[in-house]
Amino acid sequence: MEHAVLTTDPTSAPPDRPAAPASPPPAEERGWGAGAAAVVVAVLALVLATVAVVFRGDDGAGDRGGGAVAATVDLSEFALSPASVTVPAGGSLAVTNSGSTPHNLSVSGADIATTDLSAGDSETLDLSGLAPGTYDLLCTIPGHADSGMTGTLTVTGEGAAAPAAGDAAAGGAHAGHDMSGGDYAAMSTAMDESMAAYPAATDGVGNQVLEPTIGEGGIKEFELTAAITPWEVEPGKVVDAWTYNGAVPGPRINLDVGDRVRIVLHNDLPMATDLHLHGLNVDNGMDGVAPLTQQSIQPGESFTYEFTAGESAVAMFHAHHHGQLQVPNGMLGTILVGRLPLPAGRTVGGHPIPADLAVSQELPLVLNDSGVIGYSLNGKSFPATAPITATRGDWILVHYVNEGSQIHPMHLHQFDQVVVAKDGFPLDHPYVADTVNVAPGERYSVLVHLNDPGTWVWHCHILNHVERDTGMFGMVTAIVVS
Repeated sequence: MEHAVLTTDPTSAPPDRPAAPASPPPAEERGWGAGAAAVVVAVLALVLATVAVVFRGDDGAGDRGGGAVAATVDLSEFALSPASVTVPAGGSLAVTNSGSTPHNLSVSGADIATTDLSAGDSETLDLSGLAPGTYDLLCTIPGHADSGMTGTLTVTGEGAAAPAAGDAAAGGAHAGHDMSGGDYAAMSTAMDESMAAYPAATDGVGNQVLEPTIGEGGIKEFELTAAITPWEVEPGKVVDAWTYNGAVPGPRINLDVGDRVRIVLHNDLPMATDLHLHGLNVDNGMDGVAPLTQQSIQPGESFTYEFTAGESAVAMFHAHHHGQLQVPNGMLGTILVGRLPLPAGRTVGGHPIPADLAVSQELPLVLNDSGVIGYSLNGKSFPATAPITATRGDWILVHYVNEGSQIHPMHLHQFDQVVVAKDGFPLDHPYVADTVNVAPGERYSVLVHLNDPGTWVWHCHILNHVERDTGMFGMVTAIVVS
C-alpha cells in the first residue's frame, strides 16, 4: 500500500480508588455528650444553608444577572411550558430543560439567549435589556422550533405584576400550544396543504453514485471536495451546508470486495478537516482522526486515503475534526462494499423469501436531525424527500444510516421489514420488525416485499420529527407501489 500524501494546493483506566473508610461509631461511643452532638448538628445545618444560598443565588435560579425571577419556562421535546409568559420590565426568566436532549431559549430579534442546556440543567435568563412589548421565544437548535418549541414573551411596564405560571398557561394552552379553536382549524388546513405538496422539487440531489477513475494497477480513485455550499433542504429553505462535492449526503461510493481504493480529499473549507471511514477496517494512518492518526488537512490542502476493501460492508464516511459541527451540517456519505448476503430460500417471521431472490433496488437512507440540515432523509425534509417507486411484488433492500445525534425508530406502513444485517454484518437469525430503532452511528439493513399497491407512508415514529403546527415536515417519505 502506498503512503498517504499531504499536499498544499492553493486551488483547491483510572487508578484504583482507595477503600472507603469505616463508618464512624455513634457519638455516644466517642464520648460526645448530647449537647455537643446538638451543636455539631446546628453547625452543619448552618453550613449547608450557606452553601445552598451561594449555589442558588439570591433569586434561587441561576446566575446570569437581571432582576428578580418573574416566571419559569420548562423546555421539553418539543414544547415551551407555558407557551406564553409575562414579566415586568427588568425581570428574569428561570429556564429549565426538563427534556432528554439539549435545548435553549432565545428571544427572537434580541441578543438574549441561554446557553444550550443539557437535560436537567437550569439557567436564569436576564431580560433587563428588553423594553415593554411582545416578543417571540424559541429554541434555536435546528428543527426544534419547527417541532413546536416556540412561545410568546410579554414585557410589561416597570414594576407591573406578572401573572402566575398557571394563569399564563390557561386559556386553551395544550401540549405547548396556546390557541383558539380557529387556530386548530388552521393547523388542520396546513397539514392537508403540506401533504398535497408532496413530492416537491428542490435544487440538489444527494447520495448519488460517484464513478471512479481507474489508476495504475487497477486502483479505484475517487475525488472529494469539502466546501460550504448552498443546499435547499425543503422548498424555499436554502442553507449554507458543509458538503462533499456540493451535495448532502455526499456522493455514494460503491466498491467490490478486494478493490484497492484511493480517496483524495481536497479542503475548500474555512477550517481544517479530515475523513473517517466509519465501518471499514483500514490501516491506522488511514483512520482519519487528526491529529492522532494524521495531520489535519488545512484549508487549501489535500490528503490521500488508501486502503483495500477487505470484506463486504455497509459503511459511511464523515469528518472527525470538529465532527459536532461538520457532520450534522452535511459532511457525510455512504460506502457500500460488495453484496450483502441475504437469507434467500428461508422463511423469516412467516415471510418466505424466494430462493431466486432478486433485489430490484438497493437504497441507503441517511438519517439526520441537527445542524443546518435538521430532520431529514437523504438531506431533504418533507415534502422534498424523494418517493421510492416500485412495482407490485418487488423486493427492495434498504440500508438505514444514522448520521444524526438522536435515535430514530423507522416505521414503514403496511410492509414488514425483514432485518438482515446490523452495521453491515449479516445476522445469523434475521427477524421481522414493524419499526426499526436506529441509534447514531448505526446501520440497519432491511428487506421489504412490496406486495400491495398504493402510496404508503414511511417515517421516523418520533412524531415531533415529522409533524409541526404548519403540517408535515422532516423525516417522512413514501413508497409508491404500482
